[in-house]
Amino acid sequence: MGDAIGNAFTGISDSIIDAILNRFIQWLFKSIYDGIANFFTQISNMGTEIFDLSWVQAVVKLFSLFGWSLFVVGVVVSAFDLAIEYQTGRANIKTTALNWIKGFMAVSLFTITPIELYKFCVSLQNTFAKDLVTIAAGEQYVSLGSLATKVLVSSFNPGGAMISAGLFELVTLIALGFCVFKIFFDNIKRGGILLIQLAVGSLYMFSIPRGYGDGFNNWVKQVFALCLTAFLQTTLLFLGLLSWSTNMLLAIGIMMSAAEVPRIAQQFGLDTSVKVNVMSAVHMGTSAVNLVKAVGK
Repeated sequence: MGDAIGNAFTGISDSIIDAILNRFIQWLFKSIYDGIANFFTQISNMGTEIFDLSWVQAVVKLFSLFGWSLFVVGVVVSAFDLAIEYQTGRANIKTTALNWIKGFMAVSLFTITPIELYKFCVSLQNTFAKDLVTIAAGEQYVSLGSLATKVLVSSFNPGGAMISAGLFELVTLIALGFCVFKIFFDNIKRGGILLIQLAVGSLYMFSIPRGYGDGFNNWVKQVFALCLTAFLQTTLLFLGLLSWSTNMLLAIGIMMSAAEVPRIAQQFGLDTSVKVNVMSAVHMGTSAVNLVKAVGK
């Protein structure tokens, strides 16, 4: 009878200790990976904090004013084009007015929407990473017996523990450092790339009122690709870290795939590089020269 009661109390105490240990392991896991998620968010925020600087805001304002100037010139040129087409009977006032509305919306938002969209992607990545940590922490389970076994093995056989850390572990650690540093520098320069894209976007404000929107559409795709890359690269890197304790090789594969996000996005028409539509720029220059000649006559 006494043995049965003792065994019952032993089983209950083991269950309580295992539950407390599991809660502690889950708390520790969540705390560590929440800290890593906040660290990655701070890295991504380096690209957004550039737009909080007063001198950078002045540069963005300059691009906005330059875009408004080109928009006004484009409206004037499109009005001349409409007058010429009216004389030949090919004028379409509805299409011209619609192009003006598109141009007005574009010039009003091209320096605001990309920045806010980029900030939203960074914030979304942080929220998503913490949700992933909560899911992964719930799957962590360590019993007291397995933990004691690991401690005893490492204590009485330290040589075996050292031998297990071989070439594979060294290579995985080097690959981990490479992925982290690559994503780190990519996130740092992404804010500057977005600033360049704002400068390039102002050049298209001349052609939109005239109905030439292909260059601006490509520019919008570049902005979307930049924001998508900011979200996916950090998320894949964090997924790799979450998978590290389960399968190091799989984790390295996930993290190294983060570097391929821009190339894959480019295959689907989302190019993160900054490019200017050459034909649009040539057409804009030719139209400006013709306008100056017409005014001079």
